[in-house]
Amino acid sequence: MPRWLQQCPHCGYAAPDITQAHPAAAQAVGAANFRALLNDTSHPQLARRFLAWALVLEETGALHAAAEATLHAAWTADDLGKEDLSRLWRLEAVALWRSGPPLDAEQTVRVVDALRRAEEWEDATHTARTLLRDDPPESVAQVLLLELRLIEAGDTTRHSIATALPPPLRRPHVAHQKSVKRGEGLRGWIKRLLGR
Repeated sequence: MPRWLQQCPHCGYAAPDITQAHPAAAQAVGAANFRALLNDTSHPQLARRFLAWALVLEETGALHAAAEATLHAAWTADDLGKEDLSRLWRLEAVALWRSGPPLDAEQTVRVVDALRRAEEWEDATHTARTLLRDDPPESVAQVLLLELRLIEAGDTTRHSIATALPPPLRRPHVAHQKSVKRGEGLRGWIKRLLGR
């Protein structure tokens, strides 16, 4: 994550590539809230970099991208054990997502996950069930069902999408492979594998 964004050591502008300034950079960098963010040492340095980029994106109306940058700040807080900041930034990310254009199914899943991790159980449940009623793609539905189980359990921890989805069918998963039969040994397994 420290390599995802660059930051100017002089003005504090942060972006994936600071050599090509975003059109809103000058206005955002000069704003009082941007300067205050850079000077707020109660926030982790890496999180401030993501939040600085989020402010630039928000200035241009790229609210979904600003939400992603804010979520990355929350991930930084997670890694440092700063639960209060993690929760705050997840809720800010949700507000940004919801303030932007209509969300697609995958973005809505991200909102549900952020709400669950921020312990906003009712909102997370309602959002997940609303999307399920719209008959989303099967993979999205499976992730939403996992999210609902995690909400029911009061689980705020991170989970990968692989937890919700079954192994791919087109390539055998390690769980689908035959193992060595009991008592057969490695030599017998190799003979069986080679068809001899």
